[in-house]
Amino acid sequence: MAGAAAWGILLSHFEDRMHENPNQANQAYGWHFQYLTVIGLSLSTLTFGVALLADITSSRRLFLIKNLLSVCSAPLEVVISVLYWGLRVIDERLVIPPDIFIPLHADISFHATPSVVMLIDLLLLSPPWTITALPALMLSGAIAFGYWFWIEQCFSQNGWYPYPIFEALPTSGRIGLFTASAVVMALSTITLKWLHGRVNGFDNPMKPESRSGDMKRKGGL
Repeated sequence: MAGAAAWGILLSHFEDRMHENPNQANQAYGWHFQYLTVIGLSLSTLTFGVALLADITSSRRLFLIKNLLSVCSAPLEVVISVLYWGLRVIDERLVIPPDIFIPLHADISFHATPSVVMLIDLLLLSPPWTITALPALMLSGAIAFGYWFWIEQCFSQNGWYPYPIFEALPTSGRIGLFTASAVVMALSTITLKWLHGRVNGFDNPMKPESRSGDMKRKGGL
């Protein structure tokens, strides 16, 4: 419940920023869904929305769906944070278009808070993941290259990329970037799975459809 409430506040803040500081994406093909940050927020919102419904209805099926969604949304948010802040440290012009100004508090809200909230949800309120390294890499690759194909489609309609780094890189460079991103996401998936084991025990008997409250009852946190 708390996670869903926090996410509602974050989305409200994002909507305010979008209307107060419109940019070319407002009227463009693909809208703001050209931005990986927005895609990540949307997937995380879906995850917490399902979690909220699962809490309200006590539906095991909904808890299973939520826990499956988190396998995608949590590592994706971690990758967004790592790539965004890593590239911003190198040169913020690689990730922030010149016509966009992002205040620090909003920057942290969009590019750091989601990964922290997802991490807390995973470690304290979720059962252990069962995904292994190869499926994690396949899932990450599908997401990374699916996003690449999507932004190329948007570019064919709009004539510009959502992030300046895509403009700066040749096609081979973009392939390398998305390949590296897929590897980082797969590594984050395995690392998050390991962290869950360290916090809750590697022999935790929780099932994928387990409810958040089951963590305490099963001897977890």
